[in-house]
Order: sequence, then structure tokens, then C-alpha cells
Amino acid sequence: MILATFFDKQGSLRLGAVRRDREAVVDLQAVYRASSGGRDAPALCTMQALIEAGGEGLALAAEMEHKAGSDATWGAPLASTRLAAPLPVPTQMRDFSTFEMHMRQAAVGMARLRSARHGTGPEAVPRASDIVLPEAFAHQPLYYKTNRFSVVGHEHEVEWPSYCERFDYELEFGAILGRGGRDISAATARDHIFGYTIFNDFSARDAQEYEMTGPLGPTKGKDFDTGNVLGPWVVTADELPDPYALRMSARVNGEIWSDGNSRDMVHSFEDMIAHVSRDETLYPGEFLGSGTVGGGCGLELDRWLEPGDVVELEVEGIGVLRNRVVRRKGSAPAFSPG
Repeated sequence: MILATFFDKQGSLRLGAVRRDREAVVDLQAVYRASSGGRDAPALCTMQALIEAGGEGLALAAEMEHKAGSDATWGAPLASTRLAAPLPVPTQMRDFSTFEMHMRQAAVGMARLRSARHGTGPEAVPRASDIVLPEAFAHQPLYYKTNRFSVVGHEHEVEWPSYCERFDYELEFGAILGRGGRDISAATARDHIFGYTIFNDFSARDAQEYEMTGPLGPTKGKDFDTGNVLGPWVVTADELPDPYALRMSARVNGEIWSDGNSRDMVHSFEDMIAHVSRDETLYPGEFLGSGTVGGGCGLELDRWLEPGDVVELEVEGIGVLRNRVVRRKGSAPAFSPG
């Protein structure tokens, strides 16, 4: 199934199924009410409730989608429907780094920013081939936790942080857990995946460069309102039998900036689940990001977003996630290290 969270005419969030032709979204709860004398199904209240309902919840959602058929009574035109993030507040968000090319090229990009901050020449910037990756990168999936409360969805405006001069997109996708657990094996981990969605991990790069000299990882380089974009919907795991052969691309104002493939992931989502769940309980509704595909951000390309830019991320088999970058009135770049 293709599942979305959308706003109805009253501005309330609803759980919907996107039809195969992607022309309309079906209000699953409305279909259930019509067939049950006005009662609500708890599993169809929110995406999180559906995830927690497990296989029975998905079966009910599929039944309601089938009942709706092509009846326009239950379907709103997708083109005129405002989507929310499919999972507006994930239970947890972990973003991994699994693409070697990104690791190398991002390190060069950070060195370039650091050189500019210190006023040193280009000779201080290494080449990607000079970068020695940490042993841990190959040994285990590396990740950080990002702000699960700063999530927005498709076509939502992304606000440029006031302290940022170098604003960036990141081309990613991710898995949403349908089942929790502890000490999950990689061999059984796929059974825990509910579905997949696209992830744009917007980044304030100049702030990130400075704070990561700490070196405790990214904080305000990643944590700001609207900085985590998920969408446009969730494609259930059965719809993507092989998530490791997907073309991934990014366009800015219609121009292709990035083009890669998920086959280059060094660690799979199954590896991530097995690693994170060691002596730690995972819960339904957690999000695991793939990390940025090689060449999948402006930091690697030395190309930067401008206010008003429209960023589109496309992942084969999932769809297109689109957002406009805006600067609030009266807000101007004012990054000052320290």
C-alpha cells in the first residue's frame, strides 16, 4: 500500500491510502465509518496507530481501500490535497551514514568550509582520495539522533535558520519500524520494517562545521524547526522488495544536482536494526535514515541553496518529495562561531 497523512478541509489530520494511479487519496476512516454505523476504527486514526496495529491494521486499511474502489465519495484529488509528514512525530529518529562516497566528499566539503573560516588557502583542502575513513565506518552502522519534533512533509516550506549562511539539502530515504524488539538479528530484521519514505535532512553547514570540532556530533547544524522532511508518503515494505537498487536524485529549481543509487549503501537497514537493538529496545514508529547518497548534497558539490529555491528529492519506487526554502522576513544570515 501507499499510505499518507493528509489535512482534511477542516485542517484535521487524516490517514489515507494513495491510489495506484496517484490521482487521489482515500480517507480510510471515513470509509470505515460508513460501513460500521458511524464508529471509528482505532487503527485508522493515525499512521502511528496503524503501525502499532500490526498486520491486522494493515489488513483493515487494505480492506477499506478496496471498499472505496474508484468511488469519488471517499477520495480527494491528490493534486489539491495538502499532505503532512506521513509520520508527523516519529517515535525516534536515527540518521545513519552508509555511503562511502558521501563520507569522503563531505569531509572535503567540511575542510573547505573550515579553510574559509580560518582564511587559509585552497592548499589546506584535501582531495576525496586523501580522506582516511574511520575503522568504525566499515565495522558498524554509525548514526546520530535528530529532533523528532521538527518534522514536516511534502510541499511544506522549510525555514532557513537565522544563524546560517550555507544552507544545504541531503538526499536520503529511510525505513520506518513496524515492530519493536531487542537483540533483533539481521536475518529477521526485515520483518520489523513497516515501510519506506524519502528523507531530506536539511543542514546548516557553517554551524555544523564549527560545532563538530567539539567533537560530539551535529546539534544546531541539524536541529531547527522544519529541518527534517519526510514524505510524500510511506510505501509499505511489500511494495519495495529490493530497497537496495533504487535510483536517487535531487533537483533544485528543476536542475539535477545529485544522482545516485541505494545499491552503494555499505550497511543495510537490516544491519542498522540489528546494531541499534543490541541491548536496547526499539519501538514501532522509529525512523532509520539511510544517510546521504554519494554526491547527494551541496556540501559535496560546493553548491549552496538560496532563499526561494525549490528542492525535489526523488527515490525510485517511492516518489518525489518537494519543498521550498524560505527566509523569514527580517531574518538574515548571522553565523558567528562561538
